Amino acid sequence: MSADPGAAPDAALRLLNEVFGHPDFRGAQREIVEHVAAGGDALVLMPTGGGKSLCYQLPALLRRGTALVVSPLIALMQDQVDALRQLGVRAALINSTLDAEAVAATERALRAGELDLLYCAPERLVMPRMLGALEDARLALFAIDEAHCVSQWGHDFRPEYLQLSLLHERFPEVPRIALTATADPQTRAEIVRRLALGEARVFVSSFDRPNIRYTIVDKQDARSQLLRFIRGAHAGEAGIVYCLARRKVEETAAWLAAQGVNALPYHAGMSSEARAEHQARFQREDGVVMVATIAFGMGIDKPDVRFVAHLDLPKSIEGYYQETGRAGRDGAPADAWMAYGLGDVVQQRRMIEQSEGSEEYRRVSTVKLEALLGLCETAGCRRVRLLSYFGEQAAPCGNCDACLEPPETWDATEAARKALSCIYRTGQRFGAGHLIDVLRGRATERVGQWGHDGLAVFGLGADLDENAWRGVFRQLVALGYARPDHEAYGALRLTEASRPVLKGEQKIELRRAAPRKAKPVARQRAAWPETASPAQTALLERLKAWRAGQAREQAVPAYVIFHDSTLAALAALRPRDLDGLSVIDGIGARKLERYGPQLLELLRE
Repeated sequence: MSADPGAAPDAALRLLNEVFGHPDFRGAQREIVEHVAAGGDALVLMPTGGGKSLCYQLPALLRRGTALVVSPLIALMQDQVDALRQLGVRAALINSTLDAEAVAATERALRAGELDLLYCAPERLVMPRMLGALEDARLALFAIDEAHCVSQWGHDFRPEYLQLSLLHERFPEVPRIALTATADPQTRAEIVRRLALGEARVFVSSFDRPNIRYTIVDKQDARSQLLRFIRGAHAGEAGIVYCLARRKVEETAAWLAAQGVNALPYHAGMSSEARAEHQARFQREDGVVMVATIAFGMGIDKPDVRFVAHLDLPKSIEGYYQETGRAGRDGAPADAWMAYGLGDVVQQRRMIEQSEGSEEYRRVSTVKLEALLGLCETAGCRRVRLLSYFGEQAAPCGNCDACLEPPETWDATEAARKALSCIYRTGQRFGAGHLIDVLRGRATERVGQWGHDGLAVFGLGADLDENAWRGVFRQLVALGYARPDHEAYGALRLTEASRPVLKGEQKIELRRAAPRKAKPVARQRAAWPETASPAQTALLERLKAWRAGQAREQAVPAYVIFHDSTLAALAALRPRDLDGLSVIDGIGARKLERYGPQLLELLRE
C-alpha cells in the first residue's frame, strides 16, 4: 500500500480519508506527517487519545518500504496490527508470543517488501538476527513509541531502550520519529540525548485531556467510597481500578464482584493464562471493571474506558497522568478518581527510603512524589497544577472537583503548632492515630500506658474532630513539616521546616477536611445524547450486537471493528447508501467494502 514519497501534498489527507475514514487531521498531525514523510526526524509529545499512531502510520504508507515500530507493549502491538489489517494495511508483529515458524515467515515478508508496518519489541530488535533482517529490507522509517521508557528517572524505564541509538548509527538515512504521551522537560531532554535526536524537530501538543474530570477525595473508607463512585457515575461501564499490592487487587476485585460490579483482578502474580483471559474479557466485553496493579493498561487501546480510579497513591505525576489517560480515549466524558490519605504518603516515602536505588534516584523520586502531593493538596484547579508540571499554562478548567466545588481553606497555624508540639512531646515515636487520641483527650489504654494523659497537649485539640486532625497531619507530612520514620513503624518526626511554625513565626493555611458523608457523585454526561429517540437507541443496540458478533467471529476486540462513536453516528444519521456511509468518521474504503452492505441492511430495518 506504500505510496510514492514524491506524492502530491494532498496525498496524506487522501490516505487519511480513504484508509482510516477520518475527514481531517487533528492538531499538529498534518504537520508531523508531512515532516516525517519528507524524511525528517521528529520527537512528538501528544496526550493519550490525541492520535499519535497516525503520526507514524500515515508516513509509513506515504514512503516506500516498511516502517519498523518499536513498542514495549505486546497487547498494543496486537491491537494495532488487528486494526490496521481491518483497514487493508499490510501489518505484522514480532515479539515473544510468536513461535519460531511465525517469526521466520514475518522476516521473509519483511525482506520481500510485503509489509507496510512491522511492530517489534525493543529486546527483539537489538538481536543480531533482527538487525540482519532489517539490513536486507527497504526501510521507510523507524517509529519509537513510548519513548519516555528511555529515561532512567521515568516511571516506566526499559533498559533495552538505551540501545535504540544504534538505529541511527546503523541506518543513518532512515528517518526516526519518537513518540510519548508523558514527559516533563527533563525527560524530553533525556529522550533527545539518549536517542541521538539532536537534529529532530520537536512537536509538543497540549497535555490537556478536557474530557477527563479529575477528582481526589480524602480517604475514609476507600472501598465504600469507590463503590459509591461507580454506582453513582459509571454503573455498567468499563473502568480500571489501580492498587499497589497484589493482595489488595484480589480482595478489591472480589469485594466489588460481591457488590454486583462486573470486576476482575489483574496482576503479575497470576498465571499468564488467567491474565490473558481477563485482559481479553476487558477488551471484548462491555462494562468490565479491571482491578489491577500498574502492570495493566499500557497498550490497551480500548477507547470506551469511562473511568480510572486509584485506591493507592501513584509514585509520580507522570505515572498518574499515564494511568488516568487510559480513560476516555474516545473523547467522550470520563473520570479520573482517587482516594488519598496519610497512609499513602507514609507508604510511598517508605518505598523510596527502602529502595535499593542510588542516592540520586531516591532524591529524584522524592521530588516527583512531592510534586504529586502538591496536586493532591492544592486548593486550586487540579488541571492547572497538572499541566504546569509539564510546562504548560492553563486557566481553571471548570471540570475538576476543585473547580466544581472549591474547597475551603482555613488558618491552621494554631492547629499545626498543636500537632507538631504533640509529635515532639510524645517523643517522636508515634503515628497519627495515637497523636490524635492524645490531642482529643482520649484516655485509651495505650495513652495511659505511656503516660501521655499527663502531657500539656492532652486534650488540647478537642475542638477538632478526628477527621479534621487526620487532614492536618496528612497535610503537614505532605508539606514537609513532619516526616514518617519507617524504622519506627511510621512514627512521625519533626523536620527542620517545623521550627518556625512551632515558634509562631510562620502562618499555615490548609485545606479543610471533607465531611465524613460525602455528597453523592454527580453522573457524567453520557456520550449518547439524552435527546435520542427510542428508535435511535434501539438501532444503536442492534449495531452494537452486530459488532459484537463480528468481533467474536474474527477474535478481535469490538472497537477494532468500529468505535462506539462511529456506531453512534450511524444510529443518529441513518445513511441510506454507500455514499452516505463513506462520510461517517471511522469508515474508510476497506471497511466500507467489507461491512457496507451489512450496515445498510441493519439501518433499513
